[in-house]
Amino acid sequence: MKLFLLVVLGIALCTESASSLTCFSCKDATSNIHCLGTTKCSENEKYCLTSYSTTGTGSDRSQRITKKCSAFCPTIDLNIGIAGVATSCCETSLCNISGASSVKTSSTILTLGVLASLACILRMGF
Repeated sequence: MKLFLLVVLGIALCTESASSLTCFSCKDATSNIHCLGTTKCSENEKYCLTSYSTTGTGSDRSQRITKKCSAFCPTIDLNIGIAGVATSCCETSLCNISGASSVKTSSTILTLGVLASLACILRMGF
């Protein structure tokens, strides 16, 4: 009897996971620890999507994490110095537990931007 129940439970679990995807979900969370809620994806949503964005530098830096089900997988990896966005996708249930590739604000890009702006201002002044 116990063996029969284990077999039925195993079949139910395998059937459930085969027919639908479950992803971790959150919207604009400040930390990955706040993204442990789950959601069952609709039939057309085949990916678990994680989007990680950051703005500012140093102690003024803030980050936001969004996780959800998605019908498509956008590949975004953008860093403009003081702001950045990165996404990652996966295709198995609860595969998006970790954050997307971390986006770091680049002090080199920020410094080059400031120097270019300063050069432009000095050139216009003379």
